[in-house]
Amino acid sequence: MTLPPPLHSVRTPVLEIAYADSGPPDGAAVILLHGFPYDPRAYDGCAPPLVAAGLRVLVPYLRGYGPTRFRSAQTPRSGEQAALGKDLLDFMDALGLPRATLVGYDWGGRAACIVAALWPERARALVTVGGYNIQDIPASVKPAPPEQEHRLWYQFYFHTERGRAGLSQHRFELCRLLWRLWSPTWQFSEQTFAATAGSFDNPDFVDVVVQSYRHRFGYAPGDPSLEPIEAQLAAQPSIGVPALNLHGADDGVTPLPSPDSAAAHFSGPYERRVVPGVGHNLPQESPTTVVKAVRDLLAHE
Repeated sequence: MTLPPPLHSVRTPVLEIAYADSGPPDGAAVILLHGFPYDPRAYDGCAPPLVAAGLRVLVPYLRGYGPTRFRSAQTPRSGEQAALGKDLLDFMDALGLPRATLVGYDWGGRAACIVAALWPERARALVTVGGYNIQDIPASVKPAPPEQEHRLWYQFYFHTERGRAGLSQHRFELCRLLWRLWSPTWQFSEQTFAATAGSFDNPDFVDVVVQSYRHRFGYAPGDPSLEPIEAQLAAQPSIGVPALNLHGADDGVTPLPSPDSAAAHFSGPYERRVVPGVGHNLPQESPTTVVKAVRDLLAHE
């Protein structure tokens, strides 16, 4: 089942953001945020049951994806974490949403965690896939254990101009490979991949992706206008809003940590739920898990 057309758009200070909007306009807002290399199709199985529960469901395309566009050619094509968090805040401001339940994974999980941490009054609750998704950039110079380092080969690839060219010339093959590696137990069809892959044709996709993976390791400067936010994120702020952390047991990027190392970053009500047989693209692989998490959080307010 796909999200209902037509697609909407809203103008923020930096972007023209395309998004799907379904459910009652006066319903409690839930924002579903995708990651790399995915798009709003990841939530096609989540949106209808949330709408049926009386919620207003908004699913934006992140910067560099699908129909979302930068308003100015002079704006840095940054994919840094502060940009993703500020985009989400600007999106809510542009739609006049004082609060929303935030749901996200990968890049979208980073945006959701940032808003929940820095602007907690805007987050009614948080469903984060993979734990505390705010990057500790100052600590990125310290090598991880080799068992984890090899999983990040694509990030190191993007640190080079060869990697930029590879992503530009082979974006569909590369992203399909990442889907397979990151969700090894998910048997997705070529039709399912193709429904998302068109979003990678965005003219800013390559620049945003490359900058994101270079910035997080200190190999590229950030957008100067976002430096105050990055400074706050360097302190690894805690998240105090009610939060559920969903983690696919078969995630090929971030294996399940034991014990739960993310828990220390949450100062409010918090629970981790491990989802067997599910990889990195958890909302698309197990939409019922996401729907239940949202409904459980809202039921316990």
